[in-house]
Amino acid sequence: MNSLPERPRRLRQSPAMRRLVAETRVDPAQLVLPLFVNEELSEKRAIGSMPGVFQHTLDTLRAAAAEAADAGVGGVMLFGIPTVRDAVGSQADAPEGILQRATRALHAEVGDALVVQTDLCLDEFTDHGHCGVLTEGGAVDNDATLERYVSMALAQAEAGSALLGLSGMMDGQVGAIRSALDRAGHIDTALLAYSAKYASAFYGPFREAVDSQLQGDRRTYQLDPGNRREGMRETLLDLAEGADIVMVKPAMSYLDVLADVAAVSTVPVWAYQVSGEYAMIEAAAANGWIDRRRAIEESVIGIRRAGADAVLTYWATELATWLRA
Repeated sequence: MNSLPERPRRLRQSPAMRRLVAETRVDPAQLVLPLFVNEELSEKRAIGSMPGVFQHTLDTLRAAAAEAADAGVGGVMLFGIPTVRDAVGSQADAPEGILQRATRALHAEVGDALVVQTDLCLDEFTDHGHCGVLTEGGAVDNDATLERYVSMALAQAEAGSALLGLSGMMDGQVGAIRSALDRAGHIDTALLAYSAKYASAFYGPFREAVDSQLQGDRRTYQLDPGNRREGMRETLLDLAEGADIVMVKPAMSYLDVLADVAAVSTVPVWAYQVSGEYAMIEAAAANGWIDRRRAIEESVIGIRRAGADAVLTYWATELATWLRA
């Protein structure tokens, strides 16, 4: 009988050995950088709750996207902040709306180097801050909202977006948008379904980033944080409707849902490391409580380990630079 102990530590004895046997890796191409463009700005504006993140002008947006491309980042996700908001978010699909102008600018600037993506939701464009059109009673009207989403999808595709991020959590949104795009000849425009998007407290800093006008909450259309099976149900519905990629959001508190989705999905699975996750690490690091770089790297590798093929993260450019050093 062999009484010698097993020695798993043999494979941890040097940085080179640890790198050689690593089970999970992050590549710059697996990172997507969210970017905010504000129509009224003449110079970029810092977002107080997200140190190092900015609302951009068109010029500074181009520069940030070029920096991301140079670092090898896989894509950028655009969020537009209009000067004028109204009940139906009319600027969301306006040909000269800020999101369409920004999309055209980045498509020309970096469209050959990374994937230019656009957020498809009404919340940044409405004066009530909800992700859809409201009824007279103040509820979000699912089917009326789908009509607005279809119009947004056509406008974004015409502007040059290669991938539309369907983040509104309306029933049937993937199918409605896919059908409309195909009828209009945009058969190559890809759809990222935010399939398991939870009504999370970790979106807080994002509200500042897009100057949200939200009153109340979004619990009637985003998922309840306690529901694991429902995340899978939503994912399967989106896959059946033709989603090209599915998303779990947020990432940190929903790694079990992410693992569930990754185990069954026949298309790529992404996860969004949201504003609250970013802000917590930045705040703790600023107070000297954690090692900032190690915490950033560990947080993203954990999301990849749980099954994400790509990660939306506000550290995308910085992390990509570290990875390529």
